[in-house]
Amino acid sequence: MEDEKIYKVIELVGSSPKSWEDAVQTIVAKAAKSIRDLRVVEVIKLDARLEDGKVKAFRAKVNISFKLEED
Repeated sequence: MEDEKIYKVIELVGSSPKSWEDAVQTIVAKAAKSIRDLRVVEVIKLDARLEDGKVKAFRAKVNISFKLEED
């Protein structure tokens, strides 16, 4: 059928020294350079890397989906 669509979901992890939102934006921007037709990003987990008792990097783990191309 022509309306049937299939999407692939991959898990990615990114970080930012600024914020969790920036970490997610970084993931999406990097993925968009090599994957076409990105559809949805789902944030799975947020954490932060600490150094000397201070936050050094905000990290995000996401699932990102994209449409599989037709043959």
